Amino acid sequence: MASPKLLLVLATSLLGCGLLAAADYAPMTLTVVNNCPFPVWPGIQANSGHDVLEGGGFFLQALSHKSFPAPAHPWSGRIWARTGCAGAGAQLRCATGDCGGRLQCGGLGGAAPATLAQVSLHHGGDQTSYGVSVVDGFNVGLSVTPHEGRGNCPVLGCRRNLTATCPGELQLRSPAGSVLACRSGCEAFRTDELCCRNMYNSPRTCRASKYSEFFKRECPQAFTYAHDSPSLTHECAAPRELKVIFCH
Repeated sequence: MASPKLLLVLATSLLGCGLLAAADYAPMTLTVVNNCPFPVWPGIQANSGHDVLEGGGFFLQALSHKSFPAPAHPWSGRIWARTGCAGAGAQLRCATGDCGGRLQCGGLGGAAPATLAQVSLHHGGDQTSYGVSVVDGFNVGLSVTPHEGRGNCPVLGCRRNLTATCPGELQLRSPAGSVLACRSGCEAFRTDELCCRNMYNSPRTCRASKYSEFFKRECPQAFTYAHDSPSLTHECAAPRELKVIFCH
């Protein structure tokens, strides 16, 4: 699950919808870059009630990119990389980030573990909010980079290859034994405490664990558990382009 604090930031796109719904904003481009030395299949999941972009998924060969127009109205959702995929036509099965065996996720989310870029466009006076989450674990490094925005527009990311340093009990391995991804404590052990659910579903009772602290040491800018707080805040208005870069 994504961090409630990040979701709260993203949810501000809904505030004042009556005033913003009719507004069209300056043109903006979303670009997804595969900087990895292997192919990835990006997935895109819109939040409820928002447009599905690019069918929800597509193929990117190594060292390539895809750009497309961002919605000209408030939009929020997540973008992630699927890896180790095979299939034909509309069918696609992936070792990480799979979305129901489809090439185009069509509104479905990706299976954990997967590193997430979470974005909210055109809210609160054409602000763009973005962040990186490893709450659902890690499969590839990524960064989110705004271009030509006004205000405080930092690059945010989780760039290290955590599959190389992932604790053994969190490792997701292939049948051949290679480490494919790094699971969250929640995904690995399924306890209420690590998953911040039931009696642990509040900022007071949902606390960092030794597993989330591993992710925080490696990726201090990322959200690492459900009620984590970001280490770097931003107020970025009207960027011309927002890039999500894998293996950056």
